[in-house]
Amino acid sequence: MGQLKQPDETVLARFADIVGPEHVLTEDKDIGPYQVEERQRYIGKAAAVLRPSNVQQVAGLLKIAHETQTRIVPQGGNTGLVGAQVPDESGTQVVLSLSRLNKIRNIDPDNNTITVDAGVILTEVQNVANEHDRLFPMSLGAEGSCQIGGNIGSNAGGVNVLAYGNTRDLVLGLEVVLADGRIWDGMRALRKDNTGYDLKNLFIGSEGTLGVITGAVLKLFAKPRDVQTAFVGLASVDQAIKLLHLAQAFTGGVVTSFELISQFGLEIVLEHIPNSRAPLAQNHPWYVLFNLSGGAGPDALAPLMPEFLAESMDQGLIEDATIAQNDTQRQQFWHLRENLPEAQNHAGGSIKHDISVPISEISNFLKAAENAVHKIVPGCHPLPFGHIGDGNVHYNITQPEQMDKQEFLSFWDPMNRAIYDVVRAHGGSISAEHGIGQMKRDYMPEIKSEVELDMMRGIKGLLDPDGILNPGKLLPPEER
Repeated sequence: MGQLKQPDETVLARFADIVGPEHVLTEDKDIGPYQVEERQRYIGKAAAVLRPSNVQQVAGLLKIAHETQTRIVPQGGNTGLVGAQVPDESGTQVVLSLSRLNKIRNIDPDNNTITVDAGVILTEVQNVANEHDRLFPMSLGAEGSCQIGGNIGSNAGGVNVLAYGNTRDLVLGLEVVLADGRIWDGMRALRKDNTGYDLKNLFIGSEGTLGVITGAVLKLFAKPRDVQTAFVGLASVDQAIKLLHLAQAFTGGVVTSFELISQFGLEIVLEHIPNSRAPLAQNHPWYVLFNLSGGAGPDALAPLMPEFLAESMDQGLIEDATIAQNDTQRQQFWHLRENLPEAQNHAGGSIKHDISVPISEISNFLKAAENAVHKIVPGCHPLPFGHIGDGNVHYNITQPEQMDKQEFLSFWDPMNRAIYDVVRAHGGSISAEHGIGQMKRDYMPEIKSEVELDMMRGIKGLLDPDGILNPGKLLPPEER
């Protein structure tokens, strides 16, 4: 790899010739927000922030970066949780913000596709699809600020993966600027294109290490004519898994989301988040919030939900349940789930994990994980929640009430080690939907074989031989 160095005034001037001086940020007050991720676990120092407005400008910037060996850190909405979008502390890396690439290029309702710039906010894609009586199903907590390019670069998940798949399953075509400034136009709106290697999948989930995603063709779906939502109380996670299988069989496959919440999780939301109300009269060890979506018209699924809940009650799977009577009540139910991470911030220090295990192993994983974390910090509060319909559990641990926050957070590394060991013992993954970034990079040799790492490094070496794209992320350094 070539020598990587800080860009001098001549290089910055060349960048300014492409994007305009006002879009080359170098003052601390201007670049500050681009240097830190939202949990403030990773705080870097950028030499500059570049703000191009189209793919040609991105290509010009990368051509200069390639010639001058300037390190580039692509950044979307800066909502990532593993530090992939943050520069290191050297002051030599340049952040490439995609925020000004924010145009809806085309929508084709007949083909059920929408073509967008990488900097378009997720909610805008959802809203434009809705205006054309279509659904873009990706939905996650940061949807009001995260950008499509970042979603693709991290292969984001969300609450509807159970029915529609991860981001990877929603992308038909990509436009990518390579490390040397060449533009790969893979913007094909085809569901069948059997003409060789599927290059787009190299860049989905690559976290900006192989190229800069500047545009995408995304799948749209028929808009559900009815959504029915229920909030149920259960005695155990085993019953929640059985409820999932019964729901899928009983309803004919219209379960689109299925979220697990613990009693402790519900308690801290009710305590710390305004306008929160408990949906059920009594407390239960566990809760499930789920949607049924589809039907031929409004209220088409309305008779199905109470029938299913009655059957679930008869089989002893649930202890209590309530059905949302309107959109307002549905939003109130989802308000509880979506604010779990925010509630944790108010409840003290929190050590967080985004993992997945086979659905059949979720209950065993949770029992083993609880034993493991209590051995490290007695009295801590495990707070597992998330998308158990696809095996993705956000396994977070909140500090004991009497413990100092910083003392608790000092156990971050041993907690990670313990949880990841349990995950691996149950056939799971240490990253379900957040990616690797900086946070999990050094675990890669433990979870990937030498063959896998060799293939990944070979792809990196082919597409970015000088290592200028997002250095220090995803791939661990080679041992010498």
